[in-house]
Amino acid sequence: MKILVLGAGVVGTTTAYFLAQDGHDVTVLDRQSGAALETSFANGAQISACHAKPWAEPKMPLQALRWTFQADAPLLFRPWRWDPSLWSWGLKFLRNCTSERMRLNMDRTLRIALYSRSVLKALRQHTGIQYNQVTKGILHIYRTPEEFTEGRATAGQLSALGLPQDILTADECVKLEPALAHAANTDLAGGLMSPEDESGDAHLFTEELSKLAVARGVQFRFGVTIKSLETSGHRISRVVTDQGDMEADAIVLTLGSYAPHIAKPLGIHLPIYPAKGYSISIDLDSPDSAPTISLTDETRFMVFSRLGNTLRVAGTAELAGWDTSLAPVRVEALKRNAQSLFPEASSYTDLNPWCGLRPATPDSVPILGGTSYENLFLNTGHGTLGWTMACGSAQITADLIAGRKPEIDLNGLTLGRFERS
Repeated sequence: MKILVLGAGVVGTTTAYFLAQDGHDVTVLDRQSGAALETSFANGAQISACHAKPWAEPKMPLQALRWTFQADAPLLFRPWRWDPSLWSWGLKFLRNCTSERMRLNMDRTLRIALYSRSVLKALRQHTGIQYNQVTKGILHIYRTPEEFTEGRATAGQLSALGLPQDILTADECVKLEPALAHAANTDLAGGLMSPEDESGDAHLFTEELSKLAVARGVQFRFGVTIKSLETSGHRISRVVTDQGDMEADAIVLTLGSYAPHIAKPLGIHLPIYPAKGYSISIDLDSPDSAPTISLTDETRFMVFSRLGNTLRVAGTAELAGWDTSLAPVRVEALKRNAQSLFPEASSYTDLNPWCGLRPATPDSVPILGGTSYENLFLNTGHGTLGWTMACGSAQITADLIAGRKPEIDLNGLTLGRFERS
């Protein structure tokens, strides 16, 4: 079968690889000059099933309002901006801010995240792919007793859904990660350890996997801008690009935050809105003073991952449309927190700042599966967990196109959940 994959980020490239494994003739289209040069380029680097708790929770609406006038807030939005797309998305988000919906969405997110983590491990064992991976788990740290109490409650919910976490005192956190010794003297209340989670360079992974995909016959066409999809009856008849039209037996939409632009003219309304995330990549002057275990600062909403002699620091979300400009105040917040935790690790002079648009759904659950067009498939809307869910989502997409039953239940993971609501 001839298949076009639209988008060469970590999700699209992984999808192409799994489709090629099934023997399909696969071509990947992307407007950039190489793979993973947008949202997958410099993300937080975590394979974090432990981040299954959705943004939409009962306390979030009030918290978000409090952050409205804080330029470096963990989640920033400007409700007075003329942005109908944000308002529509925001109403759906508010509907998910109940305890019942939070538990349901956590279950759905964890289902695909745990599955994807296992598929990644099998892929690594099968191919030997290397991407600065660290398989020591993810340690969540809490600055206040109140936050630690809330974190333990969430850990109980995740454990009931199949993700056990270890509860650690502040001293136990430092014993596990000695680089936290400085924080222990100031404001470290305790931590939670997710031992099976991982970290690694998503950009490097995507580059290396694209080489393996090419070896299996996949063609990557870079510098190609996708303009639209044309239809004939209940099928997509061609993909219109600035380099000419292309036809295929099946098309997979893996364009992240830009997927709604392509889908809307087809009558497919994807409730995806870009959440701009930031990162800095710091060269280490004193590697022994930097963490070797991937960390999540639950108080500052930031993550820290070791990539060789580089410390990746990522966090914050800005709901500002499709604007990809860097806000210095948010970069400074990442630097300030990293420097306060690990003051001896680096001079913090060269930050290598970056931002990317993460395709967020109102319930923090991706959108997978088929559409009303029999040859158009969706693999998008992964929010902050695209790297975490990429392999599982790719395998599911390959299974569906091949007519196989996916290994996990897709209830609540398809576009149908929004169409029903």
